[in-house]
Amino acid sequence: MVSLKDIAAACGVSVATVSKALNNQSDISSTRREEIRRKAEEMGYHPNLMARALKTRVTHDIGVLFSDDFMSGLTHPFFSQVLEGLKVGVEARGYDLTFIDRGLGEEKPDYVNHCRYRNLDGVVIACVDFTKPAVIDLVRSEIPLVTIDHVFDQCATISSNNAQGMRALAEYVVSRGHRKIAYIHGKPSSVTNARLASFFRVMEENDIRIPEEYLPEIDYLDVAAAEKAAMQLIGLKERPTCILFPDDYTCIGGLNAARSAGLRVPEDISMAGYDGVPVAKIISPRITTYEQGMREMGMKAAEKIVELIERPRTALRDNTVIDGKLLAGETVRDIQ
Repeated sequence: MVSLKDIAAACGVSVATVSKALNNQSDISSTRREEIRRKAEEMGYHPNLMARALKTRVTHDIGVLFSDDFMSGLTHPFFSQVLEGLKVGVEARGYDLTFIDRGLGEEKPDYVNHCRYRNLDGVVIACVDFTKPAVIDLVRSEIPLVTIDHVFDQCATISSNNAQGMRALAEYVVSRGHRKIAYIHGKPSSVTNARLASFFRVMEENDIRIPEEYLPEIDYLDVAAAEKAAMQLIGLKERPTCILFPDDYTCIGGLNAARSAGLRVPEDISMAGYDGVPVAKIISPRITTYEQGMREMGMKAAEKIVELIERPRTALRDNTVIDGKLLAGETVRDIQ
């Protein structure tokens, strides 16, 4: 195994000079630095990461807290793309990812101690129940942290522009002549609250009254619940002409409900999803939806967590909002 001493001998310099070159320190000329780095690469040098971690107290390892009710893990239609962007972003900056949702075998999760045990440099929280005490303890700890789509005071957040997304979707539906609009929305959360507020604002601006029976609540991604809720809406004496869903997968449940009721989409009833996941673009009819910048959110989270780790005094703990775009699809009919 090649050591710093071997590289120093080959370059005719001191071990200290080699260390400065490999750690990109400024008190050495750029020419000499590149010469030493080139020689180290030729000799097949690999840094001892454990030794470096002990010396610098930086492990170049970032934790990811990710856990959803459906245990979808890396197959989650939304967060899988966020995590892919996060993975690419942190690896480009020399960091690795470690999932910490399973804890260390304790009956009650203790994410703070788990992170300390693993010497994690920081944590990204991507999909959890943010009201759980263990999550709140982690957010309040000294560990550098970024949340996805949930805002805490004094905590860096990367979020999708949910208010703008719902506005774009609702305005599009209204522009197609729809006034009897139902919204099967998700369970209460900062995401749901932002979307609901934006939905009601667009309806108010267009003098559209939404009856309570047009607003059933279900879990995100619960296709069976969405199908049941859609069937109830379809069965109303004055049924909606368009139904909005909390995500694209539940919209597929709505398509199933329409088919079971002998209705065609969009000829007999219109529907729209949310997220812009790949399946929404290939299913027939293609789903009208709002495509979130999922991969970009992950990339921004990587940039922010590394900034918090490496520049703690200057890094802002702010909310970075990522815009998306409307995908018109084929499931909303123009009834004007």
